[in-house]
Amino acid sequence: MNEIFSTTFVKEETLKEAGIYHPIKLEYCKIINEEQMKKPEKAKFGINIIKTEYKKEGIKVENKKIEYLSNDEKRIEEILEMLTKNEVTPIGVEEVLSDFSKKVILI
Repeated sequence: MNEIFSTTFVKEETLKEAGIYHPIKLEYCKIINEEQMKKPEKAKFGINIIKTEYKKEGIKVENKKIEYLSNDEKRIEEILEMLTKNEVTPIGVEEVLSDFSKKVILI
């Protein structure tokens, strides 16, 4: 089950810096793996990022799911807050999560 955590539009100045002149919406969802609730060896929560581009030619949707990320729901919500704040797109989420996990381990 997908639960929308937050929705944002990429800032206009960020888009212009990248040479993009159409709106981009980012949705950050918490995935609740209900079927895994009884199996402690599988993570219960994941994330899904949905990017919607509103181009003249039509709407383009891209998404990235990471289904089994953690058993800690609060941790997932912290990750989703960080992704939202930094306007992370589906294509960059794995690299950001990798960097984020390295920093957390070092702290």
